[in-house]
Formats: sequence, C-alpha cells, structure tokens
Amino acid sequence: MMLFEALGSALLGLLLAWAAIRRLSNRLPTRSLVLATGVAGALFGAFVTHSALDPGNIVFILIGAAIVSAASLSLLVRPAGRLRRRSAPA
Repeated sequence: MMLFEALGSALLGLLLAWAAIRRLSNRLPTRSLVLATGVAGALFGAFVTHSALDPGNIVFILIGAAIVSAASLSLLVRPAGRLRRRSAPA
C-alpha cells in the first residue's frame, strides 16, 4: 500500500510541476529543478501525512502531498517585474 502512496504522490508532484512550468515558465528556474522540486515536495508531504495519519487514508495522504508540493514549487517563483533597488539616504 505504501508503494502506491509513494508512486501516486510522485506522479502528483510531477503533474503539479508540469502545470507550473506550463503556466509560469518565464518566472521559474530550469525545468529539471522545477520537476525535481515538485516530486521531492510531494514525497515529503506524503511522508509527513502518512506519519501523522493512519496508513489507510490514501486520499488524505495525496492531499498532503499536493499541498507540500505546491508550497515547495511556490518558493521557486521569481517576481514578475524587475525589482527596484532603493538606495539608502546619504
């Protein structure tokens, strides 16, 4: 059963990373980093949710995997416009 949780969460992480690349390609770093972050975040989210809940709650485990994967991917997004540096007053 845990194998299905791991495979399902990894697939979910790949799906979320692919959607982020399609939607925000100009604001994200390289594709390989985004894909790896999506999968790693989903696997970590599945591990944490599996540890907190009973092993039989596969739906909740996949929801936890999706939340942590999306949060991990959101950390990679760069600002849309150029950042303006404000110089300190003299």
